[in-house]
Amino acid sequence: MSVSLPALLSQLLLGLVNGSFYAMLSLGLAVIFGLLNVINFAHGALFMMGAVLTWMAMNYLGVNYWVMLLVAPVVVGAFGILIERLLLRWIYKLDHLYGLLLTLGLTLLIEGIFRSAYGVSGLAYDTPDALSGAFNLGFMILPKYRAWVVVASLVVCFVTWFLIEKTRIGAYLRAGTENPRLVEAFGVNVPLMITLTYGFGVALAAFAGVLAAPVIQVSPLMGQNLIIVVFAVVVIGGMGSIMGAILTGLGLGVIEGLTKVFYPEASSTVVFVIMVIVLLIRPAGLFGKEK
Repeated sequence: MSVSLPALLSQLLLGLVNGSFYAMLSLGLAVIFGLLNVINFAHGALFMMGAVLTWMAMNYLGVNYWVMLLVAPVVVGAFGILIERLLLRWIYKLDHLYGLLLTLGLTLLIEGIFRSAYGVSGLAYDTPDALSGAFNLGFMILPKYRAWVVVASLVVCFVTWFLIEKTRIGAYLRAGTENPRLVEAFGVNVPLMITLTYGFGVALAAFAGVLAAPVIQVSPLMGQNLIIVVFAVVVIGGMGSIMGAILTGLGLGVIEGLTKVFYPEASSTVVFVIMVIVLLIRPAGLFGKEK
């Protein structure tokens, strides 16, 4: 099979862009599961909220993309804090199934509200003027917005990893989930810290939603198209592994892009095939820790 270099590089770029969304979403899931031990099935709906709020702000209030890149994560993060305080805090000591069912119910509720308001057809959101157009690299045309998505995702992902793994705040977070009484003895408000952690995790999903608005058609059901793949990414990387979520998300996006070039029929299933193989060889995931 002969594939031209521009076509190959274009698919690699597309795979890297998709991988950036996988990395951002799986990072939020990994943060919430790794530090709170909750399987947050509502993550896709909160990703959708970030995108739809961005569309609403532009069409109803005239607020531009750059403002919403900051505002939408804050608004959705605040909504996540309400979810944690009113609902999730009561099930932390119960089986994971309770959290999964609760967040699944929240997903259906959130998607149902937006679907009744806007239907299931796509809502158009234009690329910001500053990021319209493309770079001519000679061997391929690189859209400016897709390059921005990759750079912004990488920066946010690795800043989050550094914050959790290499700073005192991250050490308090990890210690607070393992031995909250000991951490509280040092004067740390562990319940508040857990609440803010959940809010931060869903804010990452909303940030990804804002990034996705100009490249993925905004729709109340857009989260459904990604969340299953993102869960597979988290499982492959290792449940709760921050770096595993980032590297696996990016890697699987690239593999998916290459599969579309060489074997398009398998492009929609390659992630799940890899997940099965990894689980057979290493049940804890590539970067997960065996218990």
